Amino acid sequence: MIAEIKHNSKKYKIDLSKPIDISIPIDISKQNVNAWYLDAPKIEAVKSGDWVGSVAKGADVNFNNIHFNPHAHITHTECVGHITKEVYSINQNLKQFFFLAEVVTITPEEIENGDFVITKKQLQIVLADIKREAIVIRTIPNSDAKIDAQYSNTNPPYLLEEAAIYLREINIEHLLIDLPSVDKEKDEGKLLSHNAFWNTSGDIRFNATITEFIYVPNELEDGVCFLNLMVAPFENDATPSKPILYEIL
Repeated sequence: MIAEIKHNSKKYKIDLSKPIDISIPIDISKQNVNAWYLDAPKIEAVKSGDWVGSVAKGADVNFNNIHFNPHAHITHTECVGHITKEVYSINQNLKQFFFLAEVVTITPEEIENGDFVITKKQLQIVLADIKREAIVIRTIPNSDAKIDAQYSNTNPPYLLEEAAIYLREINIEHLLIDLPSVDKEKDEGKLLSHNAFWNTSGDIRFNATITEFIYVPNELEDGVCFLNLMVAPFENDATPSKPILYEIL
């Protein structure tokens, strides 16, 4: 199904029958992706006396409780409320859901302390003079091992503060990345890139979001796409999300 979308006075065509899902789901049938030193998520049938919420065990319906943390167990989208004393909800701050996005592939660089990082210069090279509302960062190496990776105590790659400032300065409103965080795993609570991207020391960018734990298949080439950033309606700093990309025809 071909749809024509008018966006910022320009018209684009996309094929709605060919969505590219870049989310990682919770899947307890195998090892689930995990970070931040938490146990695995749980999906369990409700038990009430002798009744168990499972059709396989005699109930009329499947009726499960789900225990998880959006930051640790699933693709999630977060707002500035993730790092502020004040309570801000992603459900209240994300008001639009379709954006022009640039998909970029970057190999994090090793710096003096042995960390692997994404730099401002790398972003400048891949973006050049491109103006987009969203950026989707795929890091190298890239494989489906990211779908069930165990990140705790592994010091994954991250964005340097300068890179986050650059994205803010070129008006990227929605940052999507295939890592557990835009910041260093253990940074003494500084959260430099989160703070820089949301501009917490100035005019806070309440409309800006960060989406972590995506997985972009290698088959998708770098370039412009339409992004549908779908989120679950949680009144929380972060919520599970399902970002979908559509190639522009």
